[in-house]
Amino acid sequence: MKIIKYSELTRAERMSVREKYIKLQKGNCLYCHESLTEKPPKLITEKPIDWNLFPPNFLKYPIHLQHNHASDQVEGAVHAYCNAVMWQYEKR
Repeated sequence: MKIIKYSELTRAERMSVREKYIKLQKGNCLYCHESLTEKPPKLITEKPIDWNLFPPNFLKYPIHLQHNHASDQVEGAVHAYCNAVMWQYEKR
């Protein structure tokens, strides 16, 4: 897949790109590799999250389109909780 800049996508394009990544990833989370239709594994969900760092509706949608905040490059589809872990702990 070509390099995609998250900030250049409209909301509709983000949804479409997320669906493409879900298919490319065979329905699994880019981060934890578990099915996106299931909750992330306990190893991930046990990490404490400072929810004050995130928008109020961050968990409204269970699957997010992950992008690297430094490069703005889209990386793949992830569980919302995995997205929070990636940002808070890995600055992605």
